[in-house]
Amino acid sequence: MVKQASRNWFDQGGQAYSRFRPEYPPELAQYLASITTSKALAVDVGCGNGQLTSQLALHFDQVLGLDPSRDQIAYAIEHPRLKYACAHAEQLPVADHSANLITAAQAAHWFNLPRFYDEVRRIGGKNALLALMSYGVLRLDEELDARFGHFYWHEIGPYWPAERKLVDTGYADLPFPFAEQAAPAQDICKTWTLDELLGYISTWSAVRSVREASREDILQNFAADMREMWGDPTCCREIRWPIKMRLGVL
Repeated sequence: MVKQASRNWFDQGGQAYSRFRPEYPPELAQYLASITTSKALAVDVGCGNGQLTSQLALHFDQVLGLDPSRDQIAYAIEHPRLKYACAHAEQLPVADHSANLITAAQAAHWFNLPRFYDEVRRIGGKNALLALMSYGVLRLDEELDARFGHFYWHEIGPYWPAERKLVDTGYADLPFPFAEQAAPAQDICKTWTLDELLGYISTWSAVRSVREASREDILQNFAADMREMWGDPTCCREIRWPIKMRLGVL
C-alpha cells in the first residue's frame, strides 16, 4: 500500500547527501532525452541535490528541479538552464501541459502517488514521458558482499521505513497507470574507499532510525567488520547499484 503522507527523512542531510550519494551515469539522461519528443522542459520531482537534474540540463532547453527540502536545494548542483524550487510532488508549480519529461529518481516511494499522478497528467504535454527510477541494493566484492548483505537485510533491515520495500523491488509493486515502455538495463558504478562507502551508508534513513533507537552498536560492529575485511582503508573497490525504471507515455 502506498503511504498517504510520508516523513521527509532527508530534511537535514543535504551536505552529506550531496557528498556521498552515487551519481547517475550520463547515459541515463542521454537515454531519456533520446526518447523524448520535445526538449523544451524537463521537470525532476524530488530532485534532492540535483544529481539527475543537472544531467538533464545538458539535454533540455529548460529543467526545473523540485524538492520539499530547503536543505537539499541549498546544496543543489547549478547549471545555466536549470532552476530549483521547494515544492511537494503533490502540488507542482508547473504550468498545465508544459512538461515534456517528468522524472523522479529515488523519490517516488515517498509520494502520495494518486495525487502525484494527477499532477503529472496536468503538467504533461502531448506524448510526455514519465520516468520513475530507483537504484537497488549495492553490490560489493564477493568477500565483502555477504557481510554487507547480512547487515542490510537482517541487522538494519527492521529499521527501514516501509517505503524502502518499494525500492528493494525496483518499484515493480508501484501502481503505474500509464502506457509503459521497456527501459534498458543500466548500473551506477563507483570506485570508493571504505570511508566513502560508510559515508554513503550514513545517509540512509534506516541509520537515523538505528541511532534514534540507541542501537549505535549495530553500526559500529558493522564498520569494524568492514574495516577488518577491507584491508587498507585507502584502497578503492568497485561498487555497483542496479538502476530500475518505470517508464510511461502520458
